[in-house]
Amino acid sequence: MNLKELNSVARAMVAPGKGILAADESAPTIKKRFDSISLESTEENRRLYREMLFSAPGAAASIGGVILFEETLGQKTAKGVPFPEYLNKLGMIPGIKVDKGAKPLAGFLGETITEGLDGLRERLAEYRRQGAKFAKWRAVIDIGPTIPSDFCLIANAHALARYAALCQEADIVPIVEPEVLMDGGHDIARCEDVTARTLDWTFEQLRAHRVALEGMVLKPNMVIAGMKSPSQAGVKEVAEATVRCLKSHVPKEVAGIAFLSGGQSDTLATAHLDAMNKLGPLPWPLSFSYGRALQAAALKAWGGKQDRFSAGQAAFARRAKLNGLARDGRYDTALESAA
Repeated sequence: MNLKELNSVARAMVAPGKGILAADESAPTIKKRFDSISLESTEENRRLYREMLFSAPGAAASIGGVILFEETLGQKTAKGVPFPEYLNKLGMIPGIKVDKGAKPLAGFLGETITEGLDGLRERLAEYRRQGAKFAKWRAVIDIGPTIPSDFCLIANAHALARYAALCQEADIVPIVEPEVLMDGGHDIARCEDVTARTLDWTFEQLRAHRVALEGMVLKPNMVIAGMKSPSQAGVKEVAEATVRCLKSHVPKEVAGIAFLSGGQSDTLATAHLDAMNKLGPLPWPLSFSYGRALQAAALKAWGGKQDRFSAGQAAFARRAKLNGLARDGRYDTALESAA
């Protein structure tokens, strides 16, 4: 394990003014997004869409890394340049989603365990050969009246740690993503409690597996009320609760934190990130690793139309820039209406 290299890559992914584009949608997810613009989800359309994002003029100034789906890792630009090589030349570090998705946890109704550890060592070696410098694994934690159970948290933390150790063995930076979902009717206090428990188990397992925290990036949820909750917290309250939780449960050695958006609107995810970075000096950089919250405007502007390709690129670059400003606490909601 080359810890110096891992730390360098991890810090570059969340460097000042930069964050991570999550372009690792599975086949069913990308189909849903294409369905919204009445576009067939063919391999070529997926390739074209992702090239539109990667080649957007100016976007590289705000994107430090890109999480790719396995299919995309092996694809090329229209001019025949492999995507990992193309991204590297632009200064955007290529990464890869390696988990096989969340499946029902046997014996624990309503809870899941993420699969994909079998054969992961060999897959990581191949991904590294193809140019991936970091990887991502997502654990899914749902909140309900009687869940999550400690067993679910421990099982998922254990899997995250095994994945992270294998990544570092292969000199690949692991993004560790323990996502507490915002789908339920819980309030912000319940989310903070579950997030704290999740982070505690995750870091206990990471230490047990001898994962170097300086060579990883944490991708957590923000501490936020469930979407069905009648009591929605304001931007300032979300920022304060999230930072309070992270300060208490995330070791300062972690190279960086890149939030998932988790179903928030584009603008709200940006505003929350900005508010956190305005709270003052923190032990680690706070950045973004958004999927839909970075892509929604671009997908709509493009609409699958050849003559709207540049419009899609402009929409993506703009959203990336606004989040880059939020990464540094320099965003203002007035910028949303600026030309």
